[in-house]
Amino acid sequence: MKSSSTRMALLLAAALAASALSGCSGEGEEKTDGPISYSWLVYDRPEGKVRSDWEIFKEIEAKTGVKPEFQIVSQEGLAEKKQIMIATNTVTDFIQVTNQEGRENGPEKVFLNLADYLDEAPNLKAFYEKYPEAKAVATGADGGIYTVPVLEGDAEGKGFNFIWYTRKDLMDKHGLQAPGTLDEFYALLKSLKEKEPNSYPLITSAITGDTGLYTVFGRMFTGIEGYFNLDPESGDYAFAPYRDGYKEMIRFLNKLYAEKLLDPEYAILTPAQWEERLLRGQSSVTYFWKADRETLIDKGKQAGTASFELGAMPMFAADGVKPYQFSRPVVGAVGRAISAKVKDKERAVKFLDYLAGEEGSDYLSLGIEGKTYELADGAPVYNKDFGPSPFTTLRKDWGVWYDMITLNNAKSRAAWEAGLSDQAKAINESYASFIVPAPKQIVKTQEELELEKSKLTNLTKHIDQKLTEFITGKTPMTDEAFAQFTDQLKKLGADELLAMYQTAYDRTYGGG
Repeated sequence: MKSSSTRMALLLAAALAASALSGCSGEGEEKTDGPISYSWLVYDRPEGKVRSDWEIFKEIEAKTGVKPEFQIVSQEGLAEKKQIMIATNTVTDFIQVTNQEGRENGPEKVFLNLADYLDEAPNLKAFYEKYPEAKAVATGADGGIYTVPVLEGDAEGKGFNFIWYTRKDLMDKHGLQAPGTLDEFYALLKSLKEKEPNSYPLITSAITGDTGLYTVFGRMFTGIEGYFNLDPESGDYAFAPYRDGYKEMIRFLNKLYAEKLLDPEYAILTPAQWEERLLRGQSSVTYFWKADRETLIDKGKQAGTASFELGAMPMFAADGVKPYQFSRPVVGAVGRAISAKVKDKERAVKFLDYLAGEEGSDYLSLGIEGKTYELADGAPVYNKDFGPSPFTTLRKDWGVWYDMITLNNAKSRAAWEAGLSDQAKAINESYASFIVPAPKQIVKTQEELELEKSKLTNLTKHIDQKLTEFITGKTPMTDEAFAQFTDQLKKLGADELLAMYQTAYDRTYGGG
């Protein structure tokens, strides 16, 4: 069997040969007034495959004269395909890339410099003026602008993704109340264990990431989300293991583990195992995406518990720490780019400008008024026939809110949340006071990227490993052991990375 690196080398060689044979095709500046088509890289989502007959694109073609020709790959093969395209400068006319890929490869003439066309693109010009962060992350070292970043959250920083779940039916059955403090949370887990002795009340879907055990409890005890992040209180970058409270977090989780209040296999659970244990009553408290609530309830009922119900607990934190959750980032990490070799560059930019404007954005994010959404008090609301998870029908049958196609997930989420049940809206309101604006993205220099590449993976792997050892009791949690732990983090580059993140953030946004 060929190694992945060998396979990549062969694919790159083939792509380079094809690129050479194609010569300078697509580089001409011949302009067209009639119908035109542009290639566009996409992948098939689980909700439904990409289709060429989606009605929104018939409407868009009627308005612009432009027809997208979707080049479809599997989700599994997407990253490799994109990597080869960029490396060989054979990207499709329209393509979604990370903003970092845009910044790095735009100056190499892989992507079109949109800054040269802003006078003919009023929507794009207004977009960069309204969202300075988007302009910052889209701008290369040469000053060119190479992507249109996808919007993820509302500009006010109020939208959020995650909630604490509890089995409301069990809470009601046993007369238990949702906790408001860390002590009350511990007492709740103890009570659930007593009432449901065969269960491990607390379970998480991962150890790191947005819903990971170490992420959620690290924030709860130190005020820092993840390992490196912005402190919402000070506005400076911090490293969670250096903060007061990290040692207490480890001891608290070790106590939960020892008292069988935390799933004993928490560190190795797959998402499927997490879901099965939650649905079958083996666990009853978790932290997860709020959008999945009604789907999980339906699955729980189908799994055999007719009374299965999930409620939301408020956020809480250790003494002296303010409970919070970062909002959805306003500006996403990916954006739409245009190939530098695209035919009729000005028309391609004008098409992207249309898609970024109100009408084009409405088609991609909302669909067609009267068919996929209605206006209620002037605000879009998805068709109620699509149910509590409208994105399934929207993506499958309409191509709306489809990754690598849409430019504004924030608009889609607003329409979805406007049609939520009263109970779901009440949950949103109960969390409103906990939500703080997400940190802006950092633009790193090549030297900073190399530092991150050389240090971060080894450092985070070591943290994950040592935390698991401490929490499961494999390594006793003593003051001496914790000091050795933090000393090793310094040796692995924690201080260098922390200084780099702060420097890059200040440079990107004019701080310190």
